[in-house]
Parts: sequence; C-alpha cells; structure tokens
Amino acid sequence: MALTIGIVGLPNVGKSTMFNALTKNNVLAANYPFATIEPNVGVVPLPDDRLARLAEIHGSEKILPATVSFVDIAGIVRGASEGEGLGNKFLANIREADAICQVVRAFEDGDVVHVDGKVSPESDIETIHTELILADLQTLEKAVPRLEKESRIKKESKPLLDNALVAQKVLEEGTTLYAVKDDTKVGLDWAATTSLGLLTTKPFIYVFNLDEDQLADAELQASLRALVTPADSVFLNAKLEMDLMEMDAAEAMELLESFGATESGISQLARTGFHTLGLQTYLTAGPKESRAWTIGQGWTAPQAAGVIHTDFQRGFIKAEIVSFDDLDAAGSMASAKAAGKVRMEGKEYVMSDGDVVEFRFNV
Repeated sequence: MALTIGIVGLPNVGKSTMFNALTKNNVLAANYPFATIEPNVGVVPLPDDRLARLAEIHGSEKILPATVSFVDIAGIVRGASEGEGLGNKFLANIREADAICQVVRAFEDGDVVHVDGKVSPESDIETIHTELILADLQTLEKAVPRLEKESRIKKESKPLLDNALVAQKVLEEGTTLYAVKDDTKVGLDWAATTSLGLLTTKPFIYVFNLDEDQLADAELQASLRALVTPADSVFLNAKLEMDLMEMDAAEAMELLESFGATESGISQLARTGFHTLGLQTYLTAGPKESRAWTIGQGWTAPQAAGVIHTDFQRGFIKAEIVSFDDLDAAGSMASAKAAGKVRMEGKEYVMSDGDVVEFRFNV
C-alpha cells in the first residue's frame, strides 16, 4: 500500500531543502522562484525501532521498513489556478498525491527573498488554500454542466450532481472540502466527492520551517498550530535537518537535544503522514527479513494479507498473531507461545498496529 505526500508551498519557504533531508538526495535548492520545475520524488523509510528488535529475535538478514513517498512540487504563487507560474502543471502533480504537506515559512532571512516581500505564515497558508479552492471550482464549473446532462438521461447520476453542487457551495464560501468531511450538517457524500478528483478533498499536513532559536519556542508554536487546527503540524528547521542527515545517530541526537528536541522533524513528518491518513503497520519476520507492511486502521486480517500478495487474501485461512510487545518481552516465538501470547485469528480479526503475523493460506 503506497503512500504519497505532495510537498507544496510558496517559493523560497524551504521545500527543496527539506526534501533533500527527507531523501538524502541533492535536489536543486535555489534562491529564486521555480527552482523546481519537474517534481522530484523520494521514498523515505518510516522510523520503526521495533524492526531492529525483530531482526535480533529472528536472526533476520535484512530490515525493510514501511515507506512514505514524498513529491517535491514546485512553488505555488497567487494565480496558480489560472496558470500563473506554470500553476496548472503543478496542480496536476498535487492531484496525484494522497495528502498535501504545506511547508510554511516562519524563519526570517534577508538573503532569502519571500515572493510576497514579507514573512507571514497566515498569509502563505491562505494563498495555497485559495489557489487549490479556485482550481477545484474550475473543475466543478466543467463537471456540473456534464452531470446535469447525464442526470436527465440517467437518474443514477442525480445524486452525484447534487453532491457536486453542495461541494461547489462549500468552496465558494472559501472552505476546503476536507475541512467539512465529517460535518453532517453539510451533507457531503464523501465517496462521491472524492470521485470528482478535487484537490481540497485531500488531508493537509503543515510543516512550519522555523529559525533554530524558534525550535524551543512553545508559545510561537502554539500560535502557529492554532492557524491550522485540527490539521496536524510539524515544526522543524530545514537546514538543521540537512545537518542531521550528515551525522551519525549519537551526534544527531546530541544536536537535537541541544535544541530541546528528542526526534528529528523528518521522523516526525513521516509518522504524522501515517496518522493523517489513518494508517498503521503490521510486522512479519523470519531469517531472510523483518518487514513492516502498511495498512489502514480497521483493516481485517485477510485485507492485511492481501498487501503481501493477492493470493494470501484470496486463500486466507488463519493468521498466527502475537503483539510486538509480548514477543519482545518473551524474547522468542517459542517463549511467547509457551506463555500463551500467540493466538490464531480468523477472517473477522481487525489488525492492530504492531501485530507480528504469519498468514496461513491455500490457493
């Protein structure tokens, strides 16, 4: 199950610098708009200390963590929805992402020009929202007449038309569709809404790129978080994240602690992406590899098995499961079984994060 997060923002907010840290690649990071023309894609492992312990228990040759794909999309400017700054091309890149990560500049640097001439996180957030909303309204302006024609011929098209009109009203009020996803008063059919291919149906994550001396400023971070609540927020310094990339684990932790942090912003972002999209991981282990697999929260055992191979889901019989914590405490599968911590589960079992699984199937 792939997860792709599109990194967006105004020019010169630190998107490409953050992307370099995410992927350990040397993507062009330049002090002028549109340094990024084609989107750069990088696959980033999700930090998971459980895998090292699993590999130790099972003598695994390899460790394969779950991954998150990040797409560095060029800076959006006012008028992007009308094609300004190659906006249409960039908006198409966003359409392919599962979630949108907006990098918001909070740092001050006279040598790095801001496209609007001043640093204003609130204004930057509003600009991106506005351009995505305008792009969705353009999409609906084309879709509604088509749906009206279809609904005259096919009655089953009428609910989709009605839903499109509700979505249009929400957008005209300056609100993203994801913001009202769970608002029963609005009455959107979410499956129908997402079928329209609208950008603002995607969940948002906000990364505030701070000065180093702002990393421990709880008051500032609270005020920035309030701008985007209930969406998830991450606070980091992109240049510092680049420095951390070049250090060994002990040096990196020492530097982080000097700024009052216990985890890098990049690790926080990968975890936040999983949380935002309602994802979790289960684990498999053996002599060849210890591996994390990405699934949705609430998935059943057969659905989880299908992530490995569709044959596993089609021929699912049972799943042998032990929680990672129980296996860790026991020290081996044999000891976990002896302690009664390993159980057999059937087709109705709902997976939990950290389940260590061996599937039984027959095809």
